[in-house]
Amino acid sequence: MKVLHVWLDGQSTSQKGTNIDPFPDLEPTQICNGAANCYNDTVLQRLDDFMIDANSHGIKLIISMHSFNALQAGDVYGREYGTGYFYEQAYPQQAFDARLQHVMNHVHTTLGKPWKQLNDYIFAFEAENEAMIGKGQQYIEDHQQWQCDRANTIKNELAGNTGILIITGGESWMDESVQPGFLSCASLDAISIHAYGTGDYATSAIQTYVQRAQAAGKKLLMEEWGACYFTTENNNCPSGSVLSTSTRNQNIQTWASQITAAGLPWLYWQVLPNADPHYGQDYEIGIGDASWGTLESAAQAALSANAAFDFTEYLL
Repeated sequence: MKVLHVWLDGQSTSQKGTNIDPFPDLEPTQICNGAANCYNDTVLQRLDDFMIDANSHGIKLIISMHSFNALQAGDVYGREYGTGYFYEQAYPQQAFDARLQHVMNHVHTTLGKPWKQLNDYIFAFEAENEAMIGKGQQYIEDHQQWQCDRANTIKNELAGNTGILIITGGESWMDESVQPGFLSCASLDAISIHAYGTGDYATSAIQTYVQRAQAAGKKLLMEEWGACYFTTENNNCPSGSVLSTSTRNQNIQTWASQITAAGLPWLYWQVLPNADPHYGQDYEIGIGDASWGTLESAAQAALSANAAFDFTEYLL
């Protein structure tokens, strides 16, 4: 595993059996709009330490600077603008751009450099994880420019540094994740795919999008995929009874090999540092769980496979 995906959302309780020392959101009480003393940088300081640990293991980070989940749950942007005006109106976009700029200019507490210069620690910046995902595919198609505008902000802040990628944050499935406007956006380097339907794991289906990206001069990565713990139609958790370990492991092995064969690097959703408690939409695998060895082998196989896109210069 060469890349991990991290968020800036605040966290007050433990998650999926993982004990968490609580920390607030970057903008816990109000939209800061660039006012330096307004941001609570605790989460950035935690990640300062974490990215050094990750680097020591040969791992870099994707920094997701916001999430649709936080917006929909009513964070400061959600309370003020909801999930519509946030993407539709100029003022919230300007305020959100100020957040992106604050994150990228955060000076690492140990390294003494702003994050936007930490090529050895940061693989990519993305404005928002699963932007607009709850609004439906038509809404995403109608508001593709939002993603490109945020990419422009990130690129301007990088100021010529091409050693950190600018990527999207994925959507619900393959076709929703790979929009024409993303492929034509000059500031975007790579398109993130989030997909959980088994049809999206077929090598031939993925290769269609690989060809589109190559023609546009873009890269693709499977930023999220997973194999459900339950017997469920089209891998759509949660429903059904518990799968046998052998069946789930076969699913993991098959789908990972298909994604790898299509030339896509991938991140699995989700690896836990503890045993999986099997909550809700259960795609998770705990380190040491019955399916951990299968995922580990699939990752090793991917590491030695040829990719459709060259990410070499962005990896440790």
